[in-house]
Amino acid sequence: MSVRELVVLGTASQVPTRHRNHNGYLLRWDGQGILFDPGEGTQRQMLRAGVAAHDIDRICVTHFHGDHSLGLAGVIQRINLDQVPHPVTAHYPASGQHFFERLRYATAYRETVKLAEVPVAADGPLAVTEAYTLDARKLSHPVESYGYRIVEPDGRRILPERLAAHGIKGPDVGRIQRDGVLGGVTLDEVSEVRRGQRFAFVMDTRLCDGVYALAEGADMLVIESTFLDEDLRLATDHGHLTAGQAAAVARDAGVRHLVLTHFSQRYSDPAEFERQARAAGFDGELSIAQDLMRVPVPKR
Repeated sequence: MSVRELVVLGTASQVPTRHRNHNGYLLRWDGQGILFDPGEGTQRQMLRAGVAAHDIDRICVTHFHGDHSLGLAGVIQRINLDQVPHPVTAHYPASGQHFFERLRYATAYRETVKLAEVPVAADGPLAVTEAYTLDARKLSHPVESYGYRIVEPDGRRILPERLAAHGIKGPDVGRIQRDGVLGGVTLDEVSEVRRGQRFAFVMDTRLCDGVYALAEGADMLVIESTFLDEDLRLATDHGHLTAGQAAAVARDAGVRHLVLTHFSQRYSDPAEFERQARAAGFDGELSIAQDLMRVPVPKR
């Protein structure tokens, strides 16, 4: 059975707190796992969340600030210690190649797994698989940062009432799906396009074109909201978003499920992020991320 869900491993901005680990997010996409921004402590959070090294097929790092990347050393070594039986691919800003190499080889260990390095140097597709296309878009932060977007290929939804109108039933349903035509009836006549699911991951950034491009039409948008709206100036100065800004992006982009995360330690009431997101006019499904929570990607 296919599973598409976000497993939240950590939600803190800059430093971990008593209740929030450094960042870390695993997206389960059918039989594949994509690990985003493994901050310090990610390996232990994986254990607590029931996520194994074998679940990781791809690692996507938005930028090389510590709260988004210090866990790389432990995660990579654990992948090798557990002898993960499939290759793993790592994406990260090409300008941070030296940081990636330092983290990958921070200490001595035995390499047993093929880890492919595919750095990001510009906007565009990074990988095309049967299950999804992975794209990157540049963001606006004091260090080079990229967000990621996963798009499932469009499919087709069979319409039973149209099948019945054409007298198609039993094994013939499979035949028209396979061949595209049956007795002069085309697949288009008995089905409609089912748009593929879309997932977007946006971390440290000011508002910019990349944010909107990543969020457009997303079924789930995971986005930083480091500050509350009253601290807009701080957010802009440090290259971050407020709760209201993130929610306005989701509102304008037609996002179905908004996940706010990456919270500054200065705030003690998570409910205020929800209040400000709603005040910004976002009326879709909304989650205020907490460590170890699981959020299903909305079905189509």
